[in-house]
Amino acid sequence: MNRLGNYRQLVAKVDDLCARIEENFRGQVVCHKGCDSCCRHLSLFWVEGVTLALALEELSDEAAEHIRQRARLATPDGPCPLLENGECLLYQARPIICRTHGLPLLGSRDGERFVDTCPENFKGLASLPATAVIDLELLNTTLATINGVFVAEAFHGEAPEEERVTIAQALLLEL
Repeated sequence: MNRLGNYRQLVAKVDDLCARIEENFRGQVVCHKGCDSCCRHLSLFWVEGVTLALALEELSDEAAEHIRQRARLATPDGPCPLLENGECLLYQARPIICRTHGLPLLGSRDGERFVDTCPENFKGLASLPATAVIDLELLNTTLATINGVFVAEAFHGEAPEEERVTIAQALLLEL
C-alpha cells in the first residue's frame, strides 16, 4: 500500500536509531525474547493499525486465523494479543512504541523533562549521552503528522469514527 511510504520511512529511521543505541550500549540493553512485561494491549494510530492488518494478510490462513482468534479474546487491560510464549507474532510489523520500548526516551510531564528507560537496562550508568536518547515528543509529533496524512488519504478526507484503534481491532480489520 503506497500510502504507507511515510510511515515505513519513519520506521526505518527509528530502527536505525535503535540499532545504533543497542550497538553503542551492548551489554546495557538486556531486552530479549521472553522479556515481555512491557507488551500490553495498546491503542495505535490508524497508520500503525493498518500496517499490522496488512502484515497479517501476508501470513498463511492458519497463522492469520490463530492471531485473529487471539485478538477476539483480548482484553483492553491485558497483554498484547500478539504476544505468545514471550514472542511477538508480527515482530517485523510491530508498532513504533514497541520498537523503542526499554530504550532511553526523553519525555515531559507537568513541564518537567525526564528520561525514562526500562529499569533492567542501563544499570550502573550515571548518565547517557544525548545521542542515546530518543526524543519522544518529536517522535510522537512526527508519527501523528504521518498518521494525519495517511488518514486523509485512506479515508478520503472522512475521519474515522475513532481516532485510534487497539491492536486487537487492527488485527480484525477487513481491508
